[in-house]
Amino acid sequence: MQEIIDHYNQVREDLRLSQGWGLLELARTQELILRHLPKPPKTVLDIGGAAGVYSAWLGSLGYETHLIDLLPHHVEQARQRSEVIRSAQIGDARKLPAGDGSVDAVLLMGPLYHLTGRDERLAALRESWRVLRPGGVLFGAAICRFASLLDSVVRGFSDDARFAPILERDLIDGQHRNPTSELSFFTTAFFHRPEELREEVAEGGFSVGDLVGIEGPAWLSRDFEEHWSDPIRRERLLALTRKVEHEPALVGLSPHLLIVGRK
Repeated sequence: MQEIIDHYNQVREDLRLSQGWGLLELARTQELILRHLPKPPKTVLDIGGAAGVYSAWLGSLGYETHLIDLLPHHVEQARQRSEVIRSAQIGDARKLPAGDGSVDAVLLMGPLYHLTGRDERLAALRESWRVLRPGGVLFGAAICRFASLLDSVVRGFSDDARFAPILERDLIDGQHRNPTSELSFFTTAFFHRPEELREEVAEGGFSVGDLVGIEGPAWLSRDFEEHWSDPIRRERLLALTRKVEHEPALVGLSPHLLIVGRK
């Protein structure tokens, strides 16, 4: 955990979703959440919510949002959004400071890839199940097993000798480790195959609904930022992504996966 904390102390996670491919990830995740989340007023617990991008957005739509994160500076950033986030506190996804059946929805947008042991991820899923009311909905984000491979090819560091052993292990067992000081190689994490994610969420007690690739093929678009800055071309990219979001042969093309479960 200390390695993960050190990583996020060096990067601006609060800015990641406001630039580059993060814009696509944010737009698609918001779209998918609203597709399944009951209308407000409802209570949402954002576990591993970082600086509160999703909590603040949902708060602005009329939801009562509460955020939990491991890093003190993330919690402080979230507290600065006090007008739209009801509360923010330090906490661990494996032992939540929330009562049984106390929330209508849970966002689990980071713990499923930063908890590298299967037992740890199941503990987080069972805690999410515990705090949800009957019928409550879980939104769980995961990094796809093939994210490093695709990202390294697209960004041109697939032949970097420092990255080769990282990628090799990613593809073998999904256990991502970065022994270098290169921040773009990410930090300690677990990368799921889509079927592994489905199995874990079901074992955590949930009835599994949607399992989709968030970014789809859109992130591979040539001159992505140019496309995204044009509203017409942006909507075309999003429409194409929606068309194949459930296609089993293409789900693994997305760097991020989103799964929806019900209690």
